[in-house]
Amino acid sequence: MTATDRSMELVNAAAQAAADRLAHDIIAYDVSDVLSITDAFLLASAPNDRQVKSIVDEIEERLLKELGAKPVRREGDRDARWILLDYVDIVVHVQHSEERVFYALERLWKDCPELPLPEDALKTRGKAEEHARLMGDGAETDGELS
Repeated sequence: MTATDRSMELVNAAAQAAADRLAHDIIAYDVSDVLSITDAFLLASAPNDRQVKSIVDEIEERLLKELGAKPVRREGDRDARWILLDYVDIVVHVQHSEERVFYALERLWKDCPELPLPEDALKTRGKAEEHARLMGDGAETDGELS
């Protein structure tokens, strides 16, 4: 793993912020060996545009407050289907669940090492599938949502 300590600090803070805003399927990859422009990609998703915006706002606020980091670029605000935050050391992608499935960024970066994340972020794995199943059924089937 060659992601810098600063990159890991940013990834962990952003992942925790996303988890706190109930993002789904948070995952991070060390892309430093294949890209020269950044060390890591953080991916997260949400079932609606409003939540995508909320997650992005929380990540921006948390990284600024805790680490003094501001994105050099923010793209995708208009539709809020896929918002990208470029912090140079890391790039954060927050996607609507439908875009996440369609673009399948995990498939593109599957050969890159996965970065360790805070426990709360790891607990988000499988949440998009669970949400889709529950919404398709129209009701909770097992009585559990977290």
